[in-house]
Amino acid sequence: MAITRITNIANTIPDASIANEKLSDIVNFKNIIINGDMSIAQRSTSVAGITTSGYNTLDRIRVQIGTAGTWTQSQSTDVPTGQGFATSLKMECTTANASLNTNSDLQIQQRLEGQMLQYLKKGTANAESVTASFWVKSNKTGTYIYELRDLDNSRSISKSYTINSADTWEKKTVTFAGDTTGVLDNDNAESFRINFHLAAGTDFTSGTLQTSWGSTVNANRAVGQVNLADATSNYINITGVQLEAGDTASEFEFLPYDVNLGRCQRYYTKSYEDGTFAGASTGYGGLFGGRLANSYGNQPVQYRFFTKMRVLPTVTSYSLTGTSGAVSDTTTTAGSPSSDVSVTLARISQSGIGYFVGWTGAGGSGWGFQFTADAEL
Repeated sequence: MAITRITNIANTIPDASIANEKLSDIVNFKNIIINGDMSIAQRSTSVAGITTSGYNTLDRIRVQIGTAGTWTQSQSTDVPTGQGFATSLKMECTTANASLNTNSDLQIQQRLEGQMLQYLKKGTANAESVTASFWVKSNKTGTYIYELRDLDNSRSISKSYTINSADTWEKKTVTFAGDTTGVLDNDNAESFRINFHLAAGTDFTSGTLQTSWGSTVNANRAVGQVNLADATSNYINITGVQLEAGDTASEFEFLPYDVNLGRCQRYYTKSYEDGTFAGASTGYGGLFGGRLANSYGNQPVQYRFFTKMRVLPTVTSYSLTGTSGAVSDTTTTAGSPSSDVSVTLARISQSGIGYFVGWTGAGGSGWGFQFTADAEL
């Protein structure tokens, strides 16, 4: 069953000449994936030595890894020609593991809130099918697995796709049937997960690939998956990742940079300028204030996040010289740090920072700091 979501029909159809145009081609925010064009990278543009799971570079893109080599992840400018993309995600193997442990795994993930996906009508007789489309390039050809997981009900479905030609951009499309079992929770916790498998041990490959929705069985999740971790020459690039309701793929939905950034800032935001990352020695974009000379106690500051965050975030302060958990005393020269002072941030909400406390020593009247705020799934 196809679905159409219209945000503002008056703006969507500006004149009668296109009144008969298929609405699914012009609907806004059809893509379930956030930052599918890999354009937003608030944390870094390149991180080496990745051996543990987490968020590293591109926003909303999480690595799941367990004993599957060592990797460099980066925002790459290698993209399919003439498709409108400027950047891609790149994973490069720097230490290989040609003999995976039984529980080894390597995945690229996006984790999603249940309240964002109620329109899929999962768990009802009217459950929507969804179609994934993306561009991929790798030196290692063969079978790869794309998996959807329902975390609320412990259900999953996997489909295979093939990289046919080495070192060549290829567009892939995979359709998943709607799931009439298991309603997604209508809240801001993780309900749904998209997994691009890149390597998997026998714990995940020893069964039969689960190509229909059912209870999650690890052995059936990634059957047939090649081992991208088996050589240090291996890499993969991915961009144009889209997941949409319906049984056909439409053209990739490009969002304006500021809109895409705002969606990412629900999960991670920072005070630093674009292209400057946590721990940099800089005052640009930072917060500055003052206090009574040689006094102790609360040091007032107010900052409102550009986007209300998903949950109460974990906020880390950085001095202007890049020291984590500190602010800079700027009394001697305005805007220039003379020393770092440890602080504990407080009065943090989903909307911003109310004030910070914990200045433990006497000092002057000026201070400044940077921060990051993390509310990822």
